[in-house]
Parts: sequence; C-alpha cells; structure tokens
Amino acid sequence: MSEDKTTRVDPKLLEILVCPLTKGPLRYDAAAQELISERAGLAYPIRDGIPIMLPDEARTIGDGGDA
Repeated sequence: MSEDKTTRVDPKLLEILVCPLTKGPLRYDAAAQELISERAGLAYPIRDGIPIMLPDEARTIGDGGDA
C-alpha cells in the first residue's frame, strides 16, 4: 500500500501552512519528509503524509548537526 519511500504532501496544503510559532513560510524537504521553518530554526516532521505542526514534535535545526 505504500507508494514509495517518500510520501507526497498535497501541494495546496503546503501553500497554506505556516510555522505555528513565527507565522512565517515553510520550506518542504521531500527527502527528509519535513517542513522547515528557517525563522524558528525548526523542522516539523511529516508522518504518513500528515504534517505534524507541533513545536514539541519539531527538530531543532541550524546548529550544523542532525538530531
């Protein structure tokens, strides 16, 4: 039932989603299945095609290292 390694996210959904902390734009990283908020320095995970827009679930970015 899985399409391939990367699950697609609806492009219309990506157009309207913003970071819940900064209300700024998000960048879609298809390879990592994350939505990146450059302003907040957070990467929100996408699980089974559903963006998890909770700051507590987000990964901190910007330190040059991966968690």
